[in-house]
Amino acid sequence: MSEPLKYAVFGAGSWATAIVKMLCENLDEVGWYMRSVYTKEHLIKEQHNPSYLSSVEFNIKQLKLSNDINEIAEWADVLIFVIPSAFIHGELQKLTIDISNKTIVSAVKGIMPETGKLVGEQFHDEYNIPFENIAVIAGPCHAEEVALERLSYLTISCDDAKKAQHIADALSSDYIKTKISDDIIGTEYAVMLKNIYAIAAGIAHGLGYGDNFQSVLMSNAIREMKRFIKKMHKMKRNINDSAYLGDLLVTGYSTFSRNRMFGNMIGKGYTVKSAQMEMSMVAEGYYATKSAHELNKKNKKKTRLPIINAVYEILYENKNPKKVFGKLTDKLD
Repeated sequence: MSEPLKYAVFGAGSWATAIVKMLCENLDEVGWYMRSVYTKEHLIKEQHNPSYLSSVEFNIKQLKLSNDINEIAEWADVLIFVIPSAFIHGELQKLTIDISNKTIVSAVKGIMPETGKLVGEQFHDEYNIPFENIAVIAGPCHAEEVALERLSYLTISCDDAKKAQHIADALSSDYIKTKISDDIIGTEYAVMLKNIYAIAAGIAHGLGYGDNFQSVLMSNAIREMKRFIKKMHKMKRNINDSAYLGDLLVTGYSTFSRNRMFGNMIGKGYTVKSAQMEMSMVAEGYYATKSAHELNKKNKKKTRLPIINAVYEILYENKNPKKVFGKLTDKLD
């Protein structure tokens, strides 16, 4: 009888904390790497993350905690990365061990800003991870609702259906339902893009647009997402599935959405820098906007992306949100 696979989570934010909670429902021991010595010591003493989802109490005997990324990476078979895309490159540079025989799971809701690559592509190219050993976790699922044990759904995408199902089983519980998919590239792009559209939804709200416009914005956003993903990776997929449309809707509408919150502040007149300083969490959509815009520029035949282009103009060209959205309204249908 083979030994059960060991799972480890890399990151200490709200989504990382939620994933550790899910895994603890099914596994006797879960590895957890975090950069902060303070967070680790607080967890040991008080049984909760001091900065994120502090209502979630852990059984410390279930956790293998470490501030050494190599210790946890060597110990585990399945490495789940939940480090924000803006910081993951720096953390991965600390890796000195060979991880080419590990299963890598990306729960990073963004793209590598240094290379413009999907996280899975980066692991394949730089760490020699076979594509069949790379998986992606998609929603719709908010960390805050996992903490409250409200019914949530996850999609696990991987070329290897058996690996996808094993990861899905490790995350499933009474309040977490899972399904598997083979559209690893499409779901990873969807996870990135929905954050941009959530920023757009937040900007619209901050500017005073109502529910009618929000519904038009979201219906145009899913079509724009479909065009973008089809251009990047053409395969048969149903864009109305939960991993695409469902995740887009919850990120665009929920009060828990940090990207919507960030956009709302921009719409209300905050500068990008002041909005980032006021938020204690990273809005992945800020970095994703630049990546998506640049990826589209590289294509010989550009995809029509009016919403992404509008958000890019506001965040990176310092254009007036009211004027940009005034023009955007004429481009939507």
